Amino acid sequence: MASADRSLPEGVERRREPRHAASGGVEFFVEDPMPARFDGELVDWSQSGFRARHRHTSLQSGQTVRFRHARASGQARVMWTRIRGADVESGFLIH
Repeated sequence: MASADRSLPEGVERRREPRHAASGGVEFFVEDPMPARFDGELVDWSQSGFRARHRHTSLQSGQTVRFRHARASGQARVMWTRIRGADVESGFLIH
């Protein structure tokens, strides 16, 4: 398995798939560690994932969520989460 090239300057795109700007609602359902349902706003999407804004501050990298938005539904893994005050943004990899 090839390792990521960490010598690229900051800001250089490393994604393998194009991202497409998006908007619209996303419904999330979390089972673990405690069942929860919350809404978010789709930011962008690709064939294998998406990025969304929401207010669920307890999402952890590696956690699995069920989701539904206009382009797809199913299960996704939380790849990263950024929290800035009340604003939360996460990246998801679709299973």
